[in-house]
Amino acid sequence: MSVRRADSLGGRAAIVGIGATEFSKDSGRSELKLAVEAVWAALDDAGLTPADVDGLVTFTMDTSPEITVAQAVGMGELSFFSRIHYGGGAACATVQQAALAVASGVADVVVCYRAFNERSGRRFGSGVQHREPTAEGTALGWNLPFGLLTPASWVAMAAQRYLHTYNLTPEAFGHVAVTDRRHAARNPAAYFYEKPITLADHAASRWIVEPLRLLDCCQETDGGQAIVVTGAERARDLPRPPAVIVAAAQGAGRAQEQMTSFYRDGMTGLPEMDVVARQLWRTSGLAPADIDVGILYDHFTPFVLMQLEEFGFCGPGEAADFVADDALPLNTHGGQLGEAYLHGMNGIAEAVRQIRGTSVNQIPGAARTLVTAGTGVPTSGLILGTDGG
Repeated sequence: MSVRRADSLGGRAAIVGIGATEFSKDSGRSELKLAVEAVWAALDDAGLTPADVDGLVTFTMDTSPEITVAQAVGMGELSFFSRIHYGGGAACATVQQAALAVASGVADVVVCYRAFNERSGRRFGSGVQHREPTAEGTALGWNLPFGLLTPASWVAMAAQRYLHTYNLTPEAFGHVAVTDRRHAARNPAAYFYEKPITLADHAASRWIVEPLRLLDCCQETDGGQAIVVTGAERARDLPRPPAVIVAAAQGAGRAQEQMTSFYRDGMTGLPEMDVVARQLWRTSGLAPADIDVGILYDHFTPFVLMQLEEFGFCGPGEAADFVADDALPLNTHGGQLGEAYLHGMNGIAEAVRQIRGTSVNQIPGAARTLVTAGTGVPTSGLILGTDGG
């Protein structure tokens, strides 16, 4: 099993195209239209056409099914289509699924996509309003009666314990917000372009659920993002420098629940991300010191700190200082706090830009990027590299 040994997927597939719509608070069009625009843009970026595509991957929380997108984009026959569960935790896993399909010969060109009107339509931040009964929903039933109704409230439980355990103040979370917004301020595609913040701004922002302030919580966005994956050999013949999938992993921890894993032995870490980290390091043969850029899922700032610690960039309780010291270029697009909340898919696109050398906040010589997906849920991650790296 790959959780115990390296897998053989690394280096066999690459990302060759990225495309997105504008990021807004009111797109004025359907989620299907957003998906189609993003897919067209990604294929154009890759130098491919809809006729070249024979596979599609998306999320379960999506209103635009694969066959509908295929029809609207103008694709032909499909030999592979797949959906990944657990919201933002699916982001990197969509690319993993595409790479698995390409590496095994099930498909030649697979497009991963995510599109939603998450601000003007259904807002994930509004929490539980109506749910059909499910087995996983039982876990939420133990928490909802006590007022834990929103993602912020679920994360606040772990955040409070983290601060207490390591004798920190909420300012520790502010370093993530300031870093993301600094990068977003230089990114014309970001919603918060030219709007950096300071630690004082963070501390002055209103409480959402203590110890989380407004600037600890990601924005809500309308938009679409698509990623094109093909085999490593074919990738070399396409117009853009390929971002090779060096390693890809999914992970769920023991006693895993969806955002409410409060009955584990501890609440100061993210065991699901530890599973991903072990697999990525084992398969790639790399270590934290080998990573040039980190694109870490930032729906809430505390979970960025915990991810850095799970991956071994620093010790437990040390991540706030690590971020404050700019020890690792982090979320150079502005993250979901600063650029857009697209369930992490825009983060994958930024990792590709860093490999290509085209980011607006380019890190010189960036050859290996780490990307993570949503935390607090079963999750996923990627290491992308240059063709020669």
